[in-house]
Amino acid sequence: MKKRTIWIIATIMGLSFLALLSLQLQYIKEMAEMKKEQFDESVNRALYQASRNLELNETLRYLEKDVNATERRAFRQDSVGTRSGSYDGTFQKSHQYSVIGKDGTIYSSFELKTIETKPSQMPKAMILHTDKNALSEANKSMQEIVKNRYVYQKALLDEVVYTILYSASEKPLKERINFKMLDQDLKAELMNNGINIAYHFTVTTQDGREVYRCPDYAEEGEEYTYSQLLFRNDPQSKMGVVNVHFPDMNSYIFSSVRFMIPSVIFTFVLLITFIITLVLVFRQKRYSEIKNDFINNMTHELKTPIASISLAAQMLNDDSVTKSEHMMRHLGGVINDESKRLRFLVEKVLQMSMFDRKKAVFKKKELDLNEMVENVAHSFTLRVEHTGGKIYTEIEAIDSAIYVDEVHFQNVINNLLDNAVKYRKPDQPIDIYLKTWNDDQHLYLSIRDTGIGIKKENLKKVFDKFYRVHTGNVHDVKGFGLGLAYVKKIVDLHQGEIKVDSEYGKGTKFTIKLPVLKEE
Repeated sequence: MKKRTIWIIATIMGLSFLALLSLQLQYIKEMAEMKKEQFDESVNRALYQASRNLELNETLRYLEKDVNATERRAFRQDSVGTRSGSYDGTFQKSHQYSVIGKDGTIYSSFELKTIETKPSQMPKAMILHTDKNALSEANKSMQEIVKNRYVYQKALLDEVVYTILYSASEKPLKERINFKMLDQDLKAELMNNGINIAYHFTVTTQDGREVYRCPDYAEEGEEYTYSQLLFRNDPQSKMGVVNVHFPDMNSYIFSSVRFMIPSVIFTFVLLITFIITLVLVFRQKRYSEIKNDFINNMTHELKTPIASISLAAQMLNDDSVTKSEHMMRHLGGVINDESKRLRFLVEKVLQMSMFDRKKAVFKKKELDLNEMVENVAHSFTLRVEHTGGKIYTEIEAIDSAIYVDEVHFQNVINNLLDNAVKYRKPDQPIDIYLKTWNDDQHLYLSIRDTGIGIKKENLKKVFDKFYRVHTGNVHDVKGFGLGLAYVKKIVDLHQGEIKVDSEYGKGTKFTIKLPVLKEE
């Protein structure tokens, strides 16, 4: 499958996953906002009703108190001299009602008298003829009684109102509010509005002074506080404020959208899985391309020694070719050199295969890094001088003892020097600088060259297996792309580190850090 096709499919699926996830999150957000609005409305309605109940309870309390007091005063006045009768059989009844304020002012005063009659002097027939007139008089009398009773009750209510205005509002909030009853009203009204979660409340004055705090008060959730005025019709300085907050408000609001959370999680997991799968697909595609390059390079590399050996064998079997001693030595040398080269290439592949299967066995022993560096530099001197360059060594390490596998670690240095020679600037000499030094904990080896260098985008890939800067069927530089992968594997297995610094066109520097071998 082409890379472009993979990218198109990946883009469509990725956008679909993101759109689905976005819609789910938007739905959760809108549901939470709607639940929050409903919660706010219910709480404000409950607080308003609780404040109304508080004012009604206060009014009823004063009404009951003042009505009882006024009725007692009216009863005393009525019992003193409002009833009288005559010896002649005529009954006269009068009731005087009055309401007296606390300052002594009479708010209303009226007198109700009955009809004067003398039953002993009235003939029976006259009584019969006057029944209709009596009923009319009785109706008028009842209407007058109801009217007077209304005026009386209104006067009582007026006195209660005056008492609340001039007496109750002067009292401090602590005396006007029954906090236990307020708590019960709050709980009842909240439950009536569908809110049955824990709450905490305080009562403060209008200027913010705290009057009361519930016993189990906690500050959690104070950022969402609902307030309601108490005694709204009083002077502003006499008003109170009840503040309520809910510690579990967020969990209450999001409880309605919890069923959506698993679907969001599954969608997110699917999105992550898709991204990982996409990365693996591209990685496998890259590995496939690298392996194809490796096969092409390996085929070309193996063809050269095989062709040389085959040509030498044909010359040995060709009777027309003179078999002089010099010719025999030359053909034998070609066969021997090309066989070694072929064996070296095969062993390189087999070594990496062993490391991949974790079957490599090291024969470690104590060695001197300074000495090893000097020996390897000496063996490479001819190759470097052949290009017109030179090898420079700076041996500065004092404690240079290392515990490594001699063959493998020597191959590490050889590979780095071999790369320096192979990746030199065309038709220009190459200079190589080897340096050793150490600190208290580590021993360092750096190999710097003046070759073509490595581009920044390739630096992170140079240690990947089969990777070569010159990929494809390009054979200006021989190799399988296994050299630096082998180097890093060996260094890692010796508990060391290797890093590369390079500037394209100026050269490359490899630095190896190894643990110091301390004497026990």
